[in-house]
Amino acid sequence: MPAMSFRNLDLNLLKVFDAVMAERNLTRAAERLSMTQPAVSHALKRLREALGEDLFVRQAFGMRPTSRAEGLWPEVRSSLTRLRVALDPGDYQPTSEEYTFRLAMADATAALILPPLMQQLERMRALANVHVLPLTTRDPRGLLEQGEADFALGYFPTAVAALKGQGEMAAIRQQRLYDSYYVCVMRRGHPLAHQELTLDAFCQAHHLLVSFSGRPYGFVDEALAALKRSRRIALTVNQFFTAGRVVAHSDLLTVLPQSFITATGYQESLIYRPLPMQLSPVHVDVLWHLRNEDRSAQRWMRERLIEAGAAPHASPPAPSSPAA
Repeated sequence: MPAMSFRNLDLNLLKVFDAVMAERNLTRAAERLSMTQPAVSHALKRLREALGEDLFVRQAFGMRPTSRAEGLWPEVRSSLTRLRVALDPGDYQPTSEEYTFRLAMADATAALILPPLMQQLERMRALANVHVLPLTTRDPRGLLEQGEADFALGYFPTAVAALKGQGEMAAIRQQRLYDSYYVCVMRRGHPLAHQELTLDAFCQAHHLLVSFSGRPYGFVDEALAALKRSRRIALTVNQFFTAGRVVAHSDLLTVLPQSFITATGYQESLIYRPLPMQLSPVHVDVLWHLRNEDRSAQRWMRERLIEAGAAPHASPPAPSSPAA
């Protein structure tokens, strides 16, 4: 920034810049700042004049930052955060302040995380309200960037790989909760239940796939394609509970994280076998947006989620007894 521009710069404009970068939307930024939308637009115009270049490009559904804005934001946010902490060190008081948190996750993740989470909140007598949103994607970054959810919990390999590649510049942050392992799940009376599950038997069987998008192709199919093999997917569903019920009452096979079997509610009717091919472990993470990094209420809930995820949800799979 030129010296003359900095001398003339109203530092309040940086708060507006930070809010628009975080929200990518003028209306939400205005609500966050308790300003009108025209006032936010005027502040951005003044900031553009001070810097001598555009920082945002208007789009149909919000504001897209320029490369200049992307480069400025980490420094601006870091400076504002230090000022905010120095001037207002107060923390969220969960027993006296009501706060609503929005969590996006699949039904099986919710079944594992919510019981220990709610036990914590009840034990602490916290006035925290938890709204669980349906997860319909393997990449929840859009939900977090658009402010539709505070946290996303689940297995997000593509998103997490992208975040690691961005390093400290990433607007989305991530924390590992626990690991699990894929296994083949079938009903106890299935014809394959009393023998070793071979690759040929696996491929010849009919399968159920849990797919948030509805696309009948997943990690298992990628692994099979590498072996020049394939399988028939007779049914796709978007809930693990539905998967458990269908598999418990049919001869379909499904592949689930081993930790999710109990979350289906049909664990007494199901058994599982090691897969006849190699799949990577399932890394269950919690993701959140950088704008919530230093908000005391958000930080408090993040700590609760990490504690809830620390329960022994998973261990390396050992096959259930063929005689069961």
